[in-house]
Amino acid sequence: MYELFKKKRALAVYLLLANFAMYFGFRVWQAMFNNFAVETIGVGPAEIGGIQAIREIPGLLGFLVGFLVLALTETRLMALSIAVLGTGIALTGCASSVATLLMGTLIMSVGFHFFTPANNAVLLMAVEKRSAPRALGQLRSLGAVAALLATGAIYLLAGRVGYRPLFWGVGIAAMLVGMILLPFRFGEEGLPSGRRVRFRRRYWLYYTLAFLLGSRRHIFTTFAIFLLVKKYGIPVQTTALLYLVNSLINTYAYQWIGKTVARWGERLVLSVGFSVLILVFLGYAYISCLPVLYVLFILDNVIFGTSLANSTYLQKIALSEEELTSNLSLQQTLNHISAVVIPVIGGTIWALFGSQAPFLLGVGIALVSLILVQFMRIPLESRAGTGCTV
Repeated sequence: MYELFKKKRALAVYLLLANFAMYFGFRVWQAMFNNFAVETIGVGPAEIGGIQAIREIPGLLGFLVGFLVLALTETRLMALSIAVLGTGIALTGCASSVATLLMGTLIMSVGFHFFTPANNAVLLMAVEKRSAPRALGQLRSLGAVAALLATGAIYLLAGRVGYRPLFWGVGIAAMLVGMILLPFRFGEEGLPSGRRVRFRRRYWLYYTLAFLLGSRRHIFTTFAIFLLVKKYGIPVQTTALLYLVNSLINTYAYQWIGKTVARWGERLVLSVGFSVLILVFLGYAYISCLPVLYVLFILDNVIFGTSLANSTYLQKIALSEEELTSNLSLQQTLNHISAVVIPVIGGTIWALFGSQAPFLLGVGIALVSLILVQFMRIPLESRAGTGCTV
């Protein structure tokens, strides 16, 4: 991001504003959703699995971003996505049943999932390959700062004003930010002039890892906090505090991960990440000590930062920058194909076999991912700046 500030200041400012608005709003929704759903709506494990599965349907449509940017610029699509996210957050606060909770969640999800590939594509097209991991890490750190402020607000305000007013206030604010950003163009002249929708066989490993990263992520995001709320009865303030600590750590961790990817390469970083993830899933399956589960929850969110290595891997093997948006959008679809099914499967096997089952499924997914990462190869001309052969 520092390099981007020097060369394309207007675009860098836009990315900072858009990412702050998106991740502040999303973290408010994420931190309160499980407690709101359980305490106010009264949902159970099967219902929460179903809601979370349907929430990921917009991720299946992520490939459409590649087509939308043929008519819209990525930055305008990002602004629209922020406004849609805000609408969904506000509607979540109006929910009084599973059906209305689902409606607000689905609209929120459209905004979130269409924002992400457009955001990543803009950054990867705007910076050099050697700088991309650091820039992505810094941008994710900004998201962590926004999330830090959001969870702090929840911790202080949830008990005083309640869930619904917080959903309404944050949702309306996000809608306004999106609409304000929409008319403006921010340094787009520095980006490639054309866009192409091309999906290639040479990207097979990138596609496969995108699929598995989605599966692994949604097991944890669906069932880790739900386990803590349902089985151990943690209050919303504790949930918010977990996200607060998480965001504080990730403010620095994501920058460090970006630097590590730039120094040691994508394969090594992803290998370490999946290895540690296996231990995290085993911990949630077999450990009943609440403080340890808190630590593992935070560790998982740090590990998830290593997923940026899959995006920079695509940047390094892509035949043209004009193909980045369409393939980053397809990544969104691929990592949600299983994510639509996994929460339903996880909720079902939880009900049938107990709370260990979804996390043991996660162990299997992480193990397969670890094996596949060993096939990662990067063209010689893209290895500049790394400290090892990958």
